[in-house]
Amino acid sequence: MSAHAEAHGHAGEHHGPPTANRSSRIDATTLGMLLFIGSEAMLFGSFFAAYFFVRVVNPIAPAHWPPAPFHFPIFVAGVNTVILVTSSFTMHWALQSIKRGDRAGLKAGLVSTIALGLAFLLTQGIEYAHVGFNPGDGAFASAFFGLTGLHGAHVLIGLTLLTIAAVRAFRGHYTPEHHHGVELPGIYWHFVDVMWIVVYVTVYLL
Repeated sequence: MSAHAEAHGHAGEHHGPPTANRSSRIDATTLGMLLFIGSEAMLFGSFFAAYFFVRVVNPIAPAHWPPAPFHFPIFVAGVNTVILVTSSFTMHWALQSIKRGDRAGLKAGLVSTIALGLAFLLTQGIEYAHVGFNPGDGAFASAFFGLTGLHGAHVLIGLTLLTIAAVRAFRGHYTPEHHHGVELPGIYWHFVDVMWIVVYVTVYLL
């Protein structure tokens, strides 16, 4: 009887709601970011579906893509691809640095990633200014600006998150044990980079 009472007493020590279920392999915040990225991937998927309809399914689709006399700036977009892929490496450098307790590497990696992201947006803005057509010049133009513009908006969101992370890094908020504020924007940034590679290959090269 006393053993039962003791067990009951230990069971009654917990106060408040029960502990939330969580995976043993991934924490809740990272899972939330991955689920959000999944929803973003579906958003891009809808834009790609519209793009392929305009280019392939549409019965009046032009024989050449883009239709003459227009052309896509493949070289400029290729340079932008190199810029964005490089930014993934600097983002990885930042995260690995804070995991080792290297605050200087964290700051340098975040600042480098932000600089490369800004260079990407600047290059894309210059591309838009000199591409020679606008969204009203046909379905191909709408598809082009729709996909690249959607991605550019995601780059801007990513830069906002990285800027917040950088400000916190310079204030000394991160430690090797607590660095979700760097890891989560990093996951988002890698997603943005991967999506650009898909956009580049699909729109500019195929």
